[in-house]
Amino acid sequence: MTTLSSKPPIPSEAKAALLELDSVSVRLGGREILGDVSFSIRPGEFAGIIGPNGAGKTTLLRVILGLVPAAGRVDRPPAIGYVPQKLEIDPDVPLRARDVVSLGLDGHRLGFTLPSRRRRAIVDAALTDVGAFQYANARVGELSGGEQQRVMIAHALIGRPGLLLLDEPLANLDLASEQEIVTLLAKLAREQDIAVLLSAHDMNSLVNVMDRIIYVANGKVATGSTDEVVTTEGLSRLYGHHVDVLHVHGRVVVVAG
Repeated sequence: MTTLSSKPPIPSEAKAALLELDSVSVRLGGREILGDVSFSIRPGEFAGIIGPNGAGKTTLLRVILGLVPAAGRVDRPPAIGYVPQKLEIDPDVPLRARDVVSLGLDGHRLGFTLPSRRRRAIVDAALTDVGAFQYANARVGELSGGEQQRVMIAHALIGRPGLLLLDEPLANLDLASEQEIVTLLAKLAREQDIAVLLSAHDMNSLVNVMDRIIYVANGKVATGSTDEVVTTEGLSRLYGHHVDVLHVHGRVVVVAG
């Protein structure tokens, strides 16, 4: 007899879009920042917004969050988790990792009605999911960059959102921590069936795990698999001038100068 738990997972391409942008454009200060942006992301997908500094990656995230007015259509899920670009906490502030995660629960509609034992169990589970339980009682300001990222991811996920957005989560991390965070996010996308969308200026740590790339340049985007988008022909069209895409020692190098 087939049980519910034995059913194979539904492929992400067969699921309805969780986030969808259609012909979105943004003008700020009389200047077009983004134009004719269209893409969709489904549950379980891991996607990256990639592009040079100043290309509009953060603006695009803010459009998805509803913080920047935009023309066009943006269909977003009711619950979105967000990890900002940088966490600045003084090491002397007595704020523990579990306190930060608990604050995310306080923002959830059920947070204030839960008994303390249940709250603690939920926080412990969230820390365990991101591999941060061992430093649950450490001061956040004393944690490494990678450890802080894990805590902030737990904070963003504790309300069980359908979509997780991260603004440059790999910035200022060493290579080992970068790969650990990328592996964690890809695992969370699959296991929790959420859509994960992060921004980054370097795609190399993401190439092998991204289901979809959203490459931003010249106020436009190209989207698809990495092999489809990151080509000399494709990026030359996007930038509006010749771009070389080189493969050097297993790394992708975009020469757009």
